[in-house]
Amino acid sequence: MGGLPLECPSCGGKLLVHRLSCQQCGTAVEGLYRLPSLASLNRSDQQFVLQFVKASGSLKQMASFLGVSYPTVRNRLDQIIEELQRLETEQEATNG
Repeated sequence: MGGLPLECPSCGGKLLVHRLSCQQCGTAVEGLYRLPSLASLNRSDQQFVLQFVKASGSLKQMASFLGVSYPTVRNRLDQIIEELQRLETEQEATNG
């Protein structure tokens, strides 16, 4: 199974979740749901966050794992934080 698509392949608009279903019993829930902020990050940023959590939030360990300097990891994390803040602000604005 591939990664979760975030943009419409036709127009580039943001995709919403329309249907969730249980693999065990087949129950389905339908509606329009926004993806959580973390799921709205691009795949590269999601991978970075996953590795960061696995590294117990250690920037030093992340720098070693990625083979880059501590400031490079810090800058990347700051960019992801800014993107999450932007996504949350955007969600708040569309919610009313």
